[in-house]
Amino acid sequence: MESVRILGTGSYVPTRVLTNFDLQKMGLDTSDEWIVQRTGVSARRVADPDVNTSDLGYEASLKALDMAGMTAQNLDLIIVATITPDTCCPSAANWLQAKLDAPQAVTFDVTAACSGFVFGLNVAEQYLKNRTCQTILVVASEVMTRTLNWQDRTTCILWGDGAGAALLALGEEGAQLLSTHIHTDGANGKDLLLPGGGSKTTPISHDSVDKGLHYLNMIEANFSFRVAVRHFIESIKEAVEFNHISVADVDWYIPHQANIRMFHNIAKSLKIPFEKFYVTLHKYGNISSASCAISLDEAVRDGSIKSDDLICLPVFGGGLTWGSALIRW
Repeated sequence: MESVRILGTGSYVPTRVLTNFDLQKMGLDTSDEWIVQRTGVSARRVADPDVNTSDLGYEASLKALDMAGMTAQNLDLIIVATITPDTCCPSAANWLQAKLDAPQAVTFDVTAACSGFVFGLNVAEQYLKNRTCQTILVVASEVMTRTLNWQDRTTCILWGDGAGAALLALGEEGAQLLSTHIHTDGANGKDLLLPGGGSKTTPISHDSVDKGLHYLNMIEANFSFRVAVRHFIESIKEAVEFNHISVADVDWYIPHQANIRMFHNIAKSLKIPFEKFYVTLHKYGNISSASCAISLDEAVRDGSIKSDDLICLPVFGGGLTWGSALIRW
C-alpha cells in the first residue's frame, strides 16, 4: 500500500567548533560547568562568514539525495524550514534550488522556528497525499550564530549552525511517515523573539541596532522552559494516541535539541527511559529547525535506528510553535 515515505536523510554542520572554554576566553561571564549543567551544551558549530543558510542546506541535500539514489532533477518541490534565510527575498529555498540546479522544482520557505522541520514534513505530507507532487525535499537549515549578542550569556551559549534534510515520496518502500501534528500560539509568540529585520523595524536604523532589536531574545526564560516541556509532552502523547500505540512502544525519541534538562523532565513525566532519547545537543547546541533533522540523520547513519523502529520527533519553538512526527523506519 502506498504511503508517505522517507527515502533518504542528510545533514551537514560547519567545521569550526566553538567550545564553552572558547566562550570563556571571549570574556563571557560563564564557565563550561555552568553551561553544561544548565543546558547540556559543550560545543556548537559556527559557519564561516561567506557561508549562508542555503550553502549548509545544499550539503545536507546532496547527502539525502545520495541516500535515496536520486538527483536534484527528480525533485518536484523543495521546502526549506528556516528563520535565518540568506535574504528576505528571494527565499532560502530559491537560493538552494539554483545551487542544486533543479529549475523544475517549486520552492518556498516555511517559518516555524525550532519546529520548522516537522512543519516542513507536514506540508510535504499534504502535497504527497493529494498527489500534487511525487518527490519532495524538506531541508531545515540555520545560521543562528548571526542572530546572537555575544555578550548575552542567556542566549549566545545555546545556539549553533547547521542543516538537515529528508527526501520524501509516495510509495511502498522506505521509512513510513505515519503522521505529523502541528500547532501554534501566536498570542505568546513574544516570549521567543527575533524582532529586527521585519517590517516593524525596517528600514534598519542606528536606533534599532543600538536597542539590540536584531538579536535573538528569550523573554521570561523560566516561563518558556515550563511551556516547552508541557508542549513537548502533549506532542508526544498526540502522536502515540493518534497511532494507537503507547509511549513505551516508541524505540527512539529524537526531540528538537533545546535543553538537556527539558529531556529529563519529559522522560520523568512520561516514564520513558532516558536512554531512548537521541541527543546531539552537547556537540552542536540548539540549531533551531535543523536540530531535529540533523539528529535524525545521525541516528540513521550511526546505526542507532534499526529497521522497523518507531521514531518520534517532538518539537517546540518560537512563534509559539510545537508538534510531532511519528515514523516507522
